[in-house]
Amino acid sequence: MTRTKFSITDLILLVALALLLGGEAYSGYRLQALSTRRMLIKEDYSLANSVTFGLFSIDQWRDRIGAVINEQVQDFQLTAEQKKDIQATVEKQLHSLVSKTVAEINKPQKSIGGKLKKLAFNTMVDSADLQAQVKPFSKTIMAKISSPASQKRLKNIATSKINELEKQTYDSTRVANYAITKYMYQKYKVNNPERFNQEINNQLAANHTIMWSFLIVMLGCVLTALLLWWILRKKLHLQNILFILSLVFALVLLIVGLTTSVIEVDARIKTLHFDLLDGRVAFENQVLFFQSKSVLGIVSALINQPKPDAIVVGALILLFVIVLPLLRLVATGIHILGFGKLAQTGFVRYLAFEAGKWDMADVMIVGMLMTYIGLNGILKSQLANLNMHSGSLVMETANGTSLQPGYFIFAGYVLFAMLLSYILKRIKPVKNSTA
Repeated sequence: MTRTKFSITDLILLVALALLLGGEAYSGYRLQALSTRRMLIKEDYSLANSVTFGLFSIDQWRDRIGAVINEQVQDFQLTAEQKKDIQATVEKQLHSLVSKTVAEINKPQKSIGGKLKKLAFNTMVDSADLQAQVKPFSKTIMAKISSPASQKRLKNIATSKINELEKQTYDSTRVANYAITKYMYQKYKVNNPERFNQEINNQLAANHTIMWSFLIVMLGCVLTALLLWWILRKKLHLQNILFILSLVFALVLLIVGLTTSVIEVDARIKTLHFDLLDGRVAFENQVLFFQSKSVLGIVSALINQPKPDAIVVGALILLFVIVLPLLRLVATGIHILGFGKLAQTGFVRYLAFEAGKWDMADVMIVGMLMTYIGLNGILKSQLANLNMHSGSLVMETANGTSLQPGYFIFAGYVLFAMLLSYILKRIKPVKNSTA
């Protein structure tokens, strides 16, 4: 084996490439961890704000409507017009009661007792005077009803009846909702829905900024490495080692691209509110559906389906999008390093030079992009049909479907692999004979 001598400049450039490789690997590790963290946070948020425990829950409707009614009961005060109407109704009823009572007593009586009662009543009571007492008596009744003490007692009676009705109204999600809410509040160290949603949004905002920063750093390391390779293109004695380093760069891109979320589907009812008894019943951020998947996650979901066709599709993606690209990188490295007879075997050469036509990673990139475009369009259209602004009823939806960093990393791997395939045909492998 011929020894290759490296100058100080060559060593410095190789060290720089090694540092870039380390930066890419670390950024990829952090990116994958942050992507997983984002998925877990959004799953917690989606579970706590699911329509199952919100808009579709009888308990939530009961609590919100009960709160509005209780507020109206506590704030209720009789106006002067209402007092006047009530007093008129009381007077009418009292006049009718007096008239009916007098008519009943003055009916023809057959018994001696009845005749004596009738005589005593007509002697001692003047029905006209009795009718005249109705108005001041009704005023006394209204004064009693309008007193603060009486109104407080009436409000307490109404509130107790409402609370009694609320206790009789519930659904099967009560226990599960309580357990989930308690767990989420303890996990995020909050004590109410507003603080919980605020904490989640703060964590997601911070996660988003850092995650995309690592994405830029990772791709930046790869582009910088390519630029250094371009600068060193005339140093033929470095071509093989540069290619091997590039294979490692590609391997990191592939692993991170496969394990990091590529697409996120988020459909929710942003707000629904309507007016009830001068109050407002409102639901905010009710999650209809949420899923976040990596390429490996997509394959796992397909293979775990009970349908044979889904299993077949998952197996094909596993073979041509995951296994084959990994084998091609390994085979290319073996061929370039020139590991004796192994490097020249037909299988290794086929994987390195010919198997690219079976590599479906580029097809997967296009397929995921088309899926995103189609799914995003369908969700926008369907959610738009739910939007309402009619009088006191307002309903707004939100579509948070988006491509995630894993997609761009995987796309970066595909482009980088194409470039390596082009370069591979123009360099010679190391002549390394083994006994």
